[in-house]
Amino acid sequence: MYIYLDESGDLGFDFNKKSPSSVFVIALLVCDNPAARKSFEVAVRRTLKDKLNANLDKSRIVQELKGTRTIPAIKKYFYQQIRSDDWGVYAVALNKQRVNDELRTSSGREKLYNFLSRLLLEKLALSAVTSNVELIVDKRKTKAEIRDFNQYLGKQLKSALPGNTAFHIAHQDSQATPGLQAVDLFCWGVFRKYESRDTA
Repeated sequence: MYIYLDESGDLGFDFNKKSPSSVFVIALLVCDNPAARKSFEVAVRRTLKDKLNANLDKSRIVQELKGTRTIPAIKKYFYQQIRSDDWGVYAVALNKQRVNDELRTSSGREKLYNFLSRLLLEKLALSAVTSNVELIVDKRKTKAEIRDFNQYLGKQLKSALPGNTAFHIAHQDSQATPGLQAVDLFCWGVFRKYESRDTA
């Protein structure tokens, strides 16, 4: 099983002086097998080739699908290229106004991020998994934050998996990881729905 994790919005809480998002979204793209993972890789590459780079010169090649920069027609084309049914999308949208003060600090925000990630992962039927599980996360954290994230998620989730199942976390560059680009599209869509009531 391959699980791609991404987020949209921010964890800023200064609603008076700045303009943070009102919601924060974490989403998972879960591929049940290598064939599903491959299907998303092909869909991302085909969309980049056929839609974003078809008429560009080589100096302007688009390297990555991003939800914030992709129009609905191209998102629809991407979705139509997926040739597998063995996948699912899970998301949690946080109303930031309801977050306690102790979680609005720098260290509190990381704890909140880790907790929301765990909360979402626990919605998966991990006890029924029959293959090793790889969680792929966009590489955005510092080394210390990565260590804390890995220890927290590893400790919490390994106990939910069958005893003969391995659980591994990888922090990767989204530009080089089609699965992260795919989950970014889904995550941005969920964010726009709750942030701006935009369902396009």
